[in-house]
Amino acid sequence: MLLLINQHYYPDVASTGQHLTDLAEYLAARGAEVRVLTGRAHYVDGRLEAPARESRNGVVIRRFRTTTFGRGSRLGRIVDYATFYIRALFALLAAPADDLTVLFLTTPPMLAVMGWFVAALRLRRFRYGIWSMDLHPDAEIAAGMVRATSPVGRFLVWLDERTFLGAAFVVDLGSYMKRRIVAKGVPESRTHTIPVWGHTESTSTRPLKAELGLEGRFVVMYSGNAGLVHEFGDILAAMRLLRDEPSIYFLFAGGGPRRAEIEAFAQEARLTNFSYRPYFAREELGDALAVGDVHLIALGAPFVGVSVPGKLYGIMAAGRPALFVGPSSCETADTIRDAGCGLVVDPARGAAPEQIAAALRAWRADPASARSAGERGREAFQSRFTAEANCAAFADVLR
Repeated sequence: MLLLINQHYYPDVASTGQHLTDLAEYLAARGAEVRVLTGRAHYVDGRLEAPARESRNGVVIRRFRTTTFGRGSRLGRIVDYATFYIRALFALLAAPADDLTVLFLTTPPMLAVMGWFVAALRLRRFRYGIWSMDLHPDAEIAAGMVRATSPVGRFLVWLDERTFLGAAFVVDLGSYMKRRIVAKGVPESRTHTIPVWGHTESTSTRPLKAELGLEGRFVVMYSGNAGLVHEFGDILAAMRLLRDEPSIYFLFAGGGPRRAEIEAFAQEARLTNFSYRPYFAREELGDALAVGDVHLIALGAPFVGVSVPGKLYGIMAAGRPALFVGPSSCETADTIRDAGCGLVVDPARGAAPEQIAAALRAWRADPASARSAGERGREAFQSRFTAEANCAAFADVLR
């Protein structure tokens, strides 16, 4: 039996939940016995309407009721994490014992610690693997939330290393993340690189673009979480440079801890070519991504190998060019260059806001060039980043 544990799962909008749903249903359709332990707290606001137990597309799902403070405060998020850890730990101890393999994702952070803990104390016999969507406590250390040399930092690093060393396998999202995992002491032979994937739903833009009142605009879109790993300073500065060019419109869709900062900037700068709307439902995502003529992606330099923005693959699936603002050496930059599907602007090289503004003006003036970049991205997506191909690679790892 395969037991998958993550705080988010269908119908939640969180990326980890969407990708776990794809994998679980893929494996169940091919005869695997798949169970999911997840939460009933929504990624955005803490409330998720879904049954505590159900079977969906062959997957047996158990959703815990935990605290639902949501992502509005750090303390509330920690309490939500803690209650999920406790419920998941007891459910793991009670899971059927026969031939059990457990796959932990990384929401909440360091979720797989419970696998190491239970195995180390020999409370249960099972194999466990880690699907590393992000690295923790690496992210908290890179963000300055925890000092690596502090007692808390040293303990978290030690605990994290023990957890990775105890895993039967680790799935990483790219070569830069793999290097960090191997540096924890994990043999490279136990690591497997499988990118997250996008989807190929319809990319018909006309109805949704009209509904949003964006007909005739060159739409520059940022979709998804605006989190601590993302650096928006240069993007916001470029938006200020373009505030008097109404034909270029900035559409942000989603949420996250940086949303309030971005909206406050837009108000202070008196941007009239900007709006921020909530997450699109997964069923709308293909059409929603196609609304953007160009898509923005951001990553702070300290987070290379810690986080890999998965939104790139959805952008490629939608056949739209990507403008990545972040380090020139990371998974996202390498993929964009290899596919020829957009542009990389590295803030470390200077004049990033001017480069961003110039690129957007150039694509607006030459839409055929933007379409060509998007088409190259879609071709690369179809050859490397489909759900079918990468779920099949995951099935090989599990076998």
